Amino acid sequence: MRVGIVAGEHSGDQLGAALIRALRARQPDIEIIAMAGPRMREAAGDNGFEAIHDIDELSVMGFTEVIRHLPRLLRLRKRLARELIERRIDVLVGIDVPDFALGLEKRVKAAGIPAVHYVSPSVWAWRKGRIHGIKESVTHMLALFPFETAIYAEHGVPVTCVGHPLAEQIPESVDAGEARRALGLAEEGRLLAMLPGSRGFEVQQLIGPFLDAAERLRDAVPDLRCVIPAANAKRRATIEAALVGRDLPVTVTDGRAHEVMAAADVIVLASGTATLEAALLHRPMVVAYRFTAVSWFIYTLLGIKKIPYYSLPNLLAGGGVAPELIQENLTVDHLVAELTPLLTDSAARAAQTERYAAIHAELNRDASALAADVVLRVAEQGAC
Repeated sequence: MRVGIVAGEHSGDQLGAALIRALRARQPDIEIIAMAGPRMREAAGDNGFEAIHDIDELSVMGFTEVIRHLPRLLRLRKRLARELIERRIDVLVGIDVPDFALGLEKRVKAAGIPAVHYVSPSVWAWRKGRIHGIKESVTHMLALFPFETAIYAEHGVPVTCVGHPLAEQIPESVDAGEARRALGLAEEGRLLAMLPGSRGFEVQQLIGPFLDAAERLRDAVPDLRCVIPAANAKRRATIEAALVGRDLPVTVTDGRAHEVMAAADVIVLASGTATLEAALLHRPMVVAYRFTAVSWFIYTLLGIKKIPYYSLPNLLAGGGVAPELIQENLTVDHLVAELTPLLTDSAARAAQTERYAAIHAELNRDASALAADVVLRVAEQGAC
């Protein structure tokens, strides 16, 4: 059996690697033809694996950059579809990157090859009309979260919720003291982790309000200390520039965001996938985000304001567990008001963490094994 796998970014490379291991556990002689990253290459080994493209070919971000690279991306998608069809794969698995992968899957499916898409696009949130295009492109959808399945079932698209691999990787209980020792941090005192994002504009938008709020929080929490993981050298420079002239006990680490969150009593962070990791670590949090004016205008047109919640923990809980401060609501006053009870009141912290424990249990489904079973079943059935 030949399986085509196309990933387009770091997270997709991780999912692809775990999927390859699960497929090989079921069929050791399976052949993999892929757009792959280093983790997928390592998982597949040398035998029965062909990397026809590298995931770096899709490493573009933001509206303007995508537009600038659009002709190249369209050529790449057309060439990749032709290469996969010529190699007579039995099934294609597109991992995330929906704007690229769904079009690829549609071409391959039209050639009689079934297509599985791994990681549901946010069709439940905005651009809901995409569901019709997805139905044309996808034989089976693999969703990470239970709330995503309803819209596919409603429109007759076969769907399986496989859970999230992070829920398997993160233990149900993580020792904060151990994480602090690993980071070289003192174990006593209250520790606030700040994660202002990994992109330049995110850090520029969020680091100032986060630090301003921390300075004011020291009145209520005199032993407060802060730790900030810098995603890379550029982000570290931005963070350190924002710290100049402040009387605030802050440790900046090079990466190690997972350990930083594990070490914290409370986390304030940019809305994104890190919120899910924080929830799976059972750490109380306040979620913040401020889009650029252009992005906010575009997302408003796409219906972002109709979404009841922005962060994954709140969407998974079906209610407002973590405070969300988005756009004009992101102020220092609001940050202080939301962070103070979490830092000073154990009952307020428990109200969040108890919900996160339930989310953890719900998402721990052995995602890669479930995904592999679906992929092999779809390939064997051969129906598009």
